[in-house]
Amino acid sequence: MVRLNEKMKEIFEKAPVYPLATASKAGEPNVAPMKSVWLVDDETVWVADNFMKKTLANLEENPRAAIYLWGPETGGCIQVKGDAKILTSGPEYEKMRAEVKAKSEKYPAKSLIVITITEVYTCAPGAGAGDELL
Repeated sequence: MVRLNEKMKEIFEKAPVYPLATASKAGEPNVAPMKSVWLVDDETVWVADNFMKKTLANLEENPRAAIYLWGPETGGCIQVKGDAKILTSGPEYEKMRAEVKAKSEKYPAKSLIVITITEVYTCAPGAGAGDELL
């Protein structure tokens, strides 16, 4: 199992937006900015599905995802890849739904995407750009 270290968790927490990349079974890519994202533990990310269309369709066909983590205040840049599952019921889904609805009733919180981290790469410029960290 891949577990984020303290620096990686700090980058994750400080990222202002979380671009989520997916691909269809045929390899058609999609990337969408996400805001309702939580680092649940050192190896699990939750993403709330409020308005997903292509992203959700891609995950149904190909349950792999990547999240790009960077921002002016993060102090670094990483890409997290992992295996995704879609939940529409159960305690995890209900917890996510309650958190999203507490922010605003305008968000539908249709499903919960649970990403188990399998790989982490650096995306900082320089000689090591793209190197696998975990």
